[in-house]
Amino acid sequence: MKHVDRSKLVRLFGMLLVVALLCCCTVAMADVGFQNRYTESSSSSSSSDYDSDGDGLAEFLAGVIVGLIFDHPAVGIPLVLIAVVAYFIIRRKKRGGSMGFSKPEHTEKEDIPDMPQEAVVAQIQAIDPNFSADKFNAWVREVFLKLQQAWSDRDWKKIRPFESEELFSLHNSQMEELIRGNKINVVERVGIKSCALVYFAEDGDKEVVKVRLSAVMRDYVIDATTRKVLESDPNKDWYMTYILSFNRKKGVKTQEGLSNMSTTNCPNCGAPTEITSAGQCPYCGSIITTGEHDWVMTDIHSI
Repeated sequence: MKHVDRSKLVRLFGMLLVVALLCCCTVAMADVGFQNRYTESSSSSSSSDYDSDGDGLAEFLAGVIVGLIFDHPAVGIPLVLIAVVAYFIIRRKKRGGSMGFSKPEHTEKEDIPDMPQEAVVAQIQAIDPNFSADKFNAWVREVFLKLQQAWSDRDWKKIRPFESEELFSLHNSQMEELIRGNKINVVERVGIKSCALVYFAEDGDKEVVKVRLSAVMRDYVIDATTRKVLESDPNKDWYMTYILSFNRKKGVKTQEGLSNMSTTNCPNCGAPTEITSAGQCPYCGSIITTGEHDWVMTDIHSI
Protein backbone atom coordinates (compact mmCIF):
# COMPACT_ATOMS: atom_id res chain seq x y z
CA MET A 1 0.00 0.00 0.00
CA LYS A 2 3.03 2.31 -0.19
CA HIS A 3 1.94 3.74 -3.53
CA VAL A 4 -1.34 5.08 -2.09
CA ASP A 5 -1.43 8.83 -1.37
CA ARG A 6 -2.00 9.22 2.37
CA SER A 7 -3.42 12.75 1.99
CA LYS A 8 -6.14 11.51 -0.34
CA LEU A 9 -7.06 8.74 2.07
CA VAL A 10 -7.19 11.22 4.96
CA ARG A 11 -9.58 13.45 2.98
CA LEU A 12 -11.74 10.46 2.00
CA PHE A 13 -12.03 9.13 5.54
CA GLY A 14 -12.57 12.68 6.78
CA MET A 15 -15.60 13.04 4.51
CA LEU A 16 -16.99 9.69 5.65
CA LEU A 17 -16.55 10.59 9.29
CA VAL A 18 -18.28 13.96 8.85
CA VAL A 19 -21.26 12.19 7.30
CA ALA A 20 -21.25 9.64 10.12
CA LEU A 21 -21.16 12.42 12.71
CA LEU A 22 -24.11 14.13 11.05
CA CYS A 23 -26.05 10.85 11.06
CA CYS A 24 -25.31 10.26 14.73
CA CYS A 25 -26.12 13.76 15.96
CA THR A 26 -29.48 14.46 17.63
CA VAL A 27 -32.05 15.99 15.31
CA ALA A 28 -34.70 18.32 16.70
CA MET A 29 -38.23 16.98 16.40
CA ALA A 30 -41.53 18.79 16.61
CA ASP A 31 -45.25 18.83 15.75
CA VAL A 32 -47.78 16.86 17.82
CA GLY A 33 -45.91 13.92 19.32
CA PHE A 34 -42.65 15.11 17.69
CA GLN A 35 -43.79 13.82 14.30
CA ASN A 36 -41.86 16.31 12.17
CA ARG A 37 -38.08 16.26 11.78
CA TYR A 38 -36.27 19.51 11.19
CA THR A 39 -33.37 18.98 8.81
CA GLU A 40 -31.77 22.41 8.85
CA SER A 41 -30.40 24.54 11.67
CA SER A 42 -32.21 27.78 12.50
CA SER A 43 -28.92 29.39 13.54
CA SER A 44 -26.20 29.91 10.94
CA SER A 45 -23.58 30.63 13.58
CA SER A 46 -24.18 27.40 15.49
CA SER A 47 -24.20 25.49 12.21
CA SER A 48 -20.86 26.90 11.09
CA ASP A 49 -19.31 26.26 14.51
CA TYR A 50 -20.37 22.64 14.31
CA ASP A 51 -19.04 22.27 10.77
CA SER A 52 -15.60 23.60 11.63
CA ASP A 53 -15.34 21.50 14.79
CA GLY A 54 -16.67 18.44 13.00
CA ASP A 55 -14.22 18.80 10.11
CA GLY A 56 -11.28 19.18 12.49
CA LEU A 57 -12.27 16.17 14.54
CA ALA A 58 -12.96 14.11 11.43
CA GLU A 59 -9.60 15.02 9.89
CA PHE A 60 -7.80 14.08 13.09
CA LEU A 61 -9.58 10.73 13.39
CA ALA A 62 -9.07 10.04 9.69
CA GLY A 63 -5.35 10.67 10.07
CA VAL A 64 -5.18 8.21 12.95
CA ILE A 65 -7.07 5.55 10.97
CA VAL A 66 -4.96 6.00 7.82
CA GLY A 67 -1.81 5.83 9.94
CA LEU A 68 -2.97 2.54 11.41
CA ILE A 69 -3.75 1.16 7.92
CA PHE A 70 -0.22 1.91 6.71
CA ASP A 71 1.75 1.17 9.86
CA HIS A 72 -0.43 -1.48 11.52
CA PRO A 73 -2.74 -2.93 8.84
CA ALA A 74 -3.80 -5.82 11.08
CA VAL A 75 -5.42 -3.22 13.36
CA GLY A 76 -6.34 -0.45 10.91
CA ILE A 77 -8.18 -2.50 8.27
CA PRO A 78 -10.55 -4.29 10.73
CA LEU A 79 -11.18 -0.92 12.40
CA VAL A 80 -12.24 0.58 9.06
CA LEU A 81 -14.54 -2.37 8.34
CA ILE A 82 -16.16 -2.02 11.78
CA ALA A 83 -16.64 1.73 11.20
CA VAL A 84 -18.27 1.14 7.80
CA VAL A 85 -20.65 -1.49 9.20
CA ALA A 86 -21.55 0.79 12.14
CA TYR A 87 -22.17 3.68 9.73
CA PHE A 88 -24.70 1.71 7.66
CA ILE A 89 -26.43 0.37 10.80
CA ILE A 90 -26.85 3.95 12.03
CA ARG A 91 -28.15 5.07 8.63
CA ARG A 92 -30.71 2.26 8.63
CA LYS A 93 -31.89 3.05 12.13
CA LYS A 94 -32.19 6.73 11.28
CA ARG A 95 -34.46 5.95 8.34
CA GLY A 96 -36.82 3.74 10.32
CA GLY A 97 -35.95 4.22 13.94
CA SER A 98 -37.27 5.99 16.97
CA MET A 99 -38.53 9.57 16.81
CA GLY A 100 -37.71 11.09 20.16
CA PHE A 101 -40.42 10.12 22.61
CA SER A 102 -42.93 8.93 20.05
CA LYS A 103 -43.37 5.70 18.12
CA PRO A 104 -41.12 4.69 15.22
CA GLU A 105 -41.76 6.05 11.76
CA HIS A 106 -43.49 3.67 9.37
CA THR A 107 -41.33 3.85 6.27
CA GLU A 108 -41.85 0.42 4.76
CA LYS A 109 -44.55 0.43 2.11
CA GLU A 110 -46.22 -2.68 3.45
CA ASP A 111 -46.68 -1.01 6.84
CA ILE A 112 -48.78 1.80 5.36
CA PRO A 113 -52.49 0.94 4.99
CA ASP A 114 -53.80 1.83 1.55
CA MET A 115 -57.26 0.33 1.00
CA PRO A 116 -59.64 2.28 -1.27
CA GLN A 117 -61.98 4.37 0.86
CA GLU A 118 -65.03 2.82 -0.85
CA ALA A 119 -63.92 -0.65 0.29
CA VAL A 120 -63.35 0.54 3.85
CA VAL A 121 -66.76 2.21 4.01
CA ALA A 122 -68.46 -0.89 2.61
CA GLN A 123 -66.90 -3.02 5.37
CA ILE A 124 -68.03 -0.64 8.11
CA GLN A 125 -71.54 -0.09 6.73
CA ALA A 126 -72.03 -3.86 6.55
CA ILE A 127 -72.14 -3.85 10.37
CA ASP A 128 -73.03 -0.17 10.93
CA PRO A 129 -75.39 1.10 8.19
CA ASN A 130 -75.52 4.67 9.55
CA PHE A 131 -71.76 5.18 9.27
CA SER A 132 -70.90 8.14 7.01
CA ALA A 133 -67.40 8.59 5.58
CA ASP A 134 -68.04 12.29 4.98
CA LYS A 135 -69.10 12.95 8.58
CA PHE A 136 -66.32 10.79 10.00
CA ASN A 137 -63.62 12.47 7.90
CA ALA A 138 -64.96 15.90 8.82
CA TRP A 139 -64.69 14.94 12.49
CA VAL A 140 -61.14 13.60 11.98
CA ARG A 141 -60.15 16.93 10.37
CA GLU A 142 -61.60 18.81 13.33
CA VAL A 143 -59.78 16.60 15.83
CA PHE A 144 -56.49 17.01 13.94
CA LEU A 145 -56.79 20.81 13.95
CA LYS A 146 -57.56 20.79 17.67
CA LEU A 147 -54.51 18.59 18.28
CA GLN A 148 -52.23 21.10 16.58
CA GLN A 149 -53.79 24.07 18.39
CA ALA A 150 -53.53 22.40 21.79
CA TRP A 151 -49.89 21.49 21.06
CA SER A 152 -49.08 25.13 20.29
CA ASP A 153 -51.03 26.34 23.34
CA ARG A 154 -49.23 23.79 25.56
CA ASP A 155 -52.63 22.83 26.96
CA TRP A 156 -53.05 19.13 26.29
CA LYS A 157 -56.02 18.65 28.62
CA LYS A 158 -58.21 19.98 25.79
CA ILE A 159 -57.46 16.76 23.91
CA ARG A 160 -58.46 14.41 26.74
CA PRO A 161 -61.81 13.32 25.20
CA PHE A 162 -60.33 12.35 21.86
CA GLU A 163 -57.30 10.19 22.72
CA SER A 164 -56.98 6.85 24.41
CA GLU A 165 -55.48 6.87 27.88
CA GLU A 166 -52.14 5.53 26.61
CA LEU A 167 -51.82 8.04 23.77
CA PHE A 168 -52.90 10.94 25.96
CA SER A 169 -50.29 10.02 28.59
CA LEU A 170 -47.58 9.78 25.93
CA HIS A 171 -48.39 13.13 24.32
CA ASN A 172 -48.86 14.79 27.69
CA SER A 173 -45.39 13.66 28.82
CA GLN A 174 -43.93 15.05 25.59
CA MET A 175 -45.69 18.34 26.23
CA GLU A 176 -44.26 18.45 29.75
CA GLU A 177 -40.80 17.89 28.25
CA LEU A 178 -41.24 21.02 26.11
CA ILE A 179 -42.49 23.01 29.10
CA ARG A 180 -39.51 21.93 31.22
CA GLY A 181 -37.25 23.09 28.39
CA ASN A 182 -39.05 26.46 28.33
CA LYS A 183 -39.96 25.87 24.69
CA ILE A 184 -43.08 26.33 22.62
CA ASN A 185 -43.57 24.32 19.46
CA VAL A 186 -45.61 26.66 17.29
CA VAL A 187 -47.77 24.90 14.71
CA GLU A 188 -49.75 27.42 12.66
CA ARG A 189 -51.33 28.03 9.27
CA VAL A 190 -52.45 24.42 9.20
CA GLY A 191 -54.21 23.44 6.03
CA ILE A 192 -55.57 19.93 5.48
CA LYS A 193 -55.06 18.82 1.89
CA SER A 194 -56.79 15.44 1.99
CA CYS A 195 -58.34 12.98 4.41
CA ALA A 196 -59.46 9.46 3.56
CA LEU A 197 -60.23 6.15 5.25
CA VAL A 198 -57.61 3.56 4.30
CA TYR A 199 -58.17 0.59 6.66
CA PHE A 200 -60.80 -1.17 8.74
CA ALA A 201 -60.68 -4.37 10.78
CA GLU A 202 -62.27 -6.09 13.73
CA ASP A 203 -59.63 -6.92 16.33
CA GLY A 204 -60.94 -8.93 19.25
CA ASP A 205 -63.48 -6.77 21.06
CA LYS A 206 -62.45 -3.67 19.13
CA GLU A 207 -63.06 -2.15 15.72
CA VAL A 208 -60.10 -0.35 14.18
CA VAL A 209 -60.19 2.28 11.45
CA LYS A 210 -57.23 4.17 10.01
CA VAL A 211 -57.17 7.46 8.14
CA ARG A 212 -54.51 8.95 5.90
CA LEU A 213 -54.35 12.74 6.32
CA SER A 214 -52.12 15.14 4.37
CA ALA A 215 -51.54 18.67 5.61
CA VAL A 216 -49.33 21.72 5.19
CA MET A 217 -48.26 23.87 8.13
CA ARG A 218 -45.71 26.22 9.62
CA ASP A 219 -43.83 24.32 12.32
CA TYR A 220 -41.05 25.81 14.48
CA VAL A 221 -39.84 26.07 18.07
CA ILE A 222 -39.44 29.26 20.08
CA ASP A 223 -38.15 30.18 23.52
CA ALA A 224 -41.17 30.61 25.78
CA THR A 225 -39.67 33.66 27.47
CA THR A 226 -37.87 35.58 24.74
CA ARG A 227 -40.01 34.28 21.81
CA LYS A 228 -36.76 33.81 19.90
CA VAL A 229 -36.88 31.16 17.19
CA LEU A 230 -34.76 28.20 18.25
CA GLU A 231 -35.45 25.59 15.58
CA SER A 232 -36.79 25.51 12.02
CA ASP A 233 -38.02 28.47 9.95
CA PRO A 234 -41.28 30.35 10.73
CA ASN A 235 -41.64 31.08 7.01
CA LYS A 236 -41.18 27.51 5.82
CA ASP A 237 -44.13 25.33 4.83
CA TRP A 238 -43.93 21.71 5.94
CA TYR A 239 -45.89 19.16 3.93
CA MET A 240 -46.79 16.21 6.15
CA THR A 241 -48.72 12.97 5.74
CA TYR A 242 -50.07 11.10 8.76
CA ILE A 243 -51.79 7.84 9.58
CA LEU A 244 -54.34 8.30 12.38
CA SER A 245 -55.77 5.21 14.08
CA PHE A 246 -59.12 5.09 15.87
CA ASN A 247 -60.74 2.35 17.96
CA ARG A 248 -64.22 1.77 19.30
CA LYS A 249 -65.86 -1.11 21.13
CA LYS A 250 -67.06 -3.86 18.82
CA GLY A 251 -70.79 -3.60 18.23
CA VAL A 252 -71.08 0.15 18.85
CA LYS A 253 -73.26 1.77 16.18
CA THR A 254 -73.26 5.26 14.72
CA GLN A 255 -75.97 7.34 16.39
CA GLU A 256 -77.57 10.09 14.35
CA GLY A 257 -77.09 13.44 16.04
CA LEU A 258 -74.52 12.13 18.52
CA SER A 259 -71.69 10.19 16.84
CA ASN A 260 -68.83 12.38 15.60
CA MET A 261 -71.15 15.40 15.81
CA SER A 262 -68.59 17.70 17.37
CA THR A 263 -65.37 17.63 19.34
CA THR A 264 -67.08 19.69 22.06
CA ASN A 265 -69.76 17.20 23.12
CA CYS A 266 -69.87 13.91 25.02
CA PRO A 267 -70.62 11.14 22.51
CA ASN A 268 -72.83 9.42 25.10
CA CYS A 269 -75.12 12.23 26.33
CA GLY A 270 -74.21 15.15 24.05
CA ALA A 271 -73.16 17.41 26.93
CA PRO A 272 -70.13 19.74 26.61
CA THR A 273 -66.90 17.80 27.12
CA GLU A 274 -65.72 19.47 30.30
CA ILE A 275 -64.26 16.16 31.38
CA THR A 276 -62.22 15.19 34.40
CA SER A 277 -58.59 14.10 34.29
CA ALA A 278 -59.85 10.50 34.23
CA GLY A 279 -61.71 11.18 31.00
CA GLN A 280 -65.13 11.13 32.68
CA CYS A 281 -68.10 13.22 31.58
CA PRO A 282 -69.32 15.20 34.64
CA TYR A 283 -72.92 15.09 33.39
CA CYS A 284 -73.56 11.41 32.66
CA GLY A 285 -70.51 9.87 34.34
CA SER A 286 -69.43 8.01 31.20
CA ILE A 287 -65.76 7.34 30.53
CA ILE A 288 -65.62 8.76 27.03
CA THR A 289 -62.00 8.16 26.11
CA THR A 290 -62.02 4.38 25.94
CA GLY A 291 -63.99 3.87 22.74
CA GLU A 292 -66.97 2.53 24.70
CA HIS A 293 -69.39 4.93 23.02
CA ASP A 294 -67.60 6.24 19.96
CA TRP A 295 -64.29 6.35 18.12
CA VAL A 296 -61.18 7.37 20.07
CA MET A 297 -57.73 8.05 18.61
CA THR A 298 -55.12 5.48 19.62
CA ASP A 299 -52.18 6.46 17.41
CA ILE A 300 -50.86 9.15 15.09
CA HIS A 301 -47.61 8.92 13.17
CA SER A 302 -46.10 10.60 10.14
CA ILE A 303 -45.08 8.73 7.00
